[in-house]
Amino acid sequence: MTEYDGADFCQGSGLGLGLGKLPPEILKDDVLRCLGTPRPEVLVGPGLGEDAAVIRWGSEPYLVASSDPVVGAVDGAGRLLVHINANDIACKGGDPAWFIVTLIVPAKEGVGYVRRVMEEVHATCESLRIAVVGGHTELTDRYERPVLVGTMMGPSRCDLRAEKIQRGDVVLVTKHVGLEGMSIVAHDRPDLLSFLSREELDEVRSWQKDLSVLKEARLLRDLARYMHDPTEGGLEGGLLEVRNSCGLGVALNVEDIPISPLTLRAAEKIGFDPLHLISSGVLVAALPPDKADEALSRLSREGVRASVAGRFVEPVGKCRSDAHEELWKILAKPLL
Repeated sequence: MTEYDGADFCQGSGLGLGLGKLPPEILKDDVLRCLGTPRPEVLVGPGLGEDAAVIRWGSEPYLVASSDPVVGAVDGAGRLLVHINANDIACKGGDPAWFIVTLIVPAKEGVGYVRRVMEEVHATCESLRIAVVGGHTELTDRYERPVLVGTMMGPSRCDLRAEKIQRGDVVLVTKHVGLEGMSIVAHDRPDLLSFLSREELDEVRSWQKDLSVLKEARLLRDLARYMHDPTEGGLEGGLLEVRNSCGLGVALNVEDIPISPLTLRAAEKIGFDPLHLISSGVLVAALPPDKADEALSRLSREGVRASVAGRFVEPVGKCRSDAHEELWKILAKPLL
């Protein structure tokens, strides 16, 4: 549906475009050329006049699907959109394969914003062998900031779920918590990190390339009972979701939780809890205790940092409901 709400042209686009769907020539030039990796099972992909994708189904027993938006990030939003959706598929033991993108873009941002996001989506999907198979793009005057939503699908042979977790299973955590939130702050609010050296700030910005959990999920999917990508709410929020699903408690050893010294410094200077900082790129896996050494060995051989940070135990009292996200508080701080 095309929206018209008291405005005739998209300010800032430089093209005099009306609100609503992009015209065919813009779609062809700036959207439909950014389709990730061609995959042979995609019989009908995105195209003018095509209402849906047609995908030949293979021999895998399961189709895994997930949908997530991007909020709070400006720089690299297209890359992040792909990674957070691909991570959800990987956490279910699947291989992300087919991606649908919805971009609702304020008219003032114009086609240039669409082009940048789609080029990021395309490059990231190519690197992960994912095909963009559909979506929707429009310019609107209803919102002040872009709304980016992705839907990812992929085949899987695994049946991983929280209800399979047993008392005594270990909690394995990869990389270091808060890495996504810190990379967002480093790109969008570097003024808040003025206490870091130039080299340290560049290092935090480089964490944006570590937001995928596909490598570690593929290494662990035959060992784990369950895997989870702790996004909004960070590690604590993610474990809260797991506890509520499996009915067990989690005993964490704080000293074994991987946190970068740069994140700890930022937490002290800015004032936030790193365990509640958005953490895409971190994988939390529930493993039988006799599988922990094998899991750590596999990850180490592939250069993935990981540690056993706790165990699932019998619950004590009522589960806490604190899943707040620290990023919003950080980004709302006044400019320095």
